[in-house]
Amino acid sequence: MTAIEQTPDALRRLIKRSQFQRAARGNRAGRSAFGLQVIAAEEAPPGVGFTVTKKTGNSPERNRIKRRLRAAVTACARDFVPHHDYVLVGRREALTEPFTKLVDDLGALIVRVHKPRSPDERSSSGRGPRKPR
Repeated sequence: MTAIEQTPDALRRLIKRSQFQRAARGNRAGRSAFGLQVIAAEEAPPGVGFTVTKKTGNSPERNRIKRRLRAAVTACARDFVPHHDYVLVGRREALTEPFTKLVDDLGALIVRVHKPRSPDERSSSGRGPRKPR
């Protein structure tokens, strides 16, 4: 792996479009500043990817959102589960939210997406069945 693909604390970086599309089919959870998508992977170190859409803002704002999310991931590196890929989808609120709240939210979401669901919990958002891919 090159230095670009490798992050501190043995986290892999997701860089290919297919890796992001695969993660979008997995479990998801969200907060106001970002969404988290998770799916099981074959490789041992956890993989992490970041995405921010153009409708979020101009390029300096999008890059600042990604930088803040990367810093939050570094702070929560020990919480990531091996053999999983994670994608953080940044939102505009990530610019104004306190950094400690970003870190706390990320840690809580990691626990939430790995918690087994009870039979009474809804498995969907309530908007109908997901379309097959």
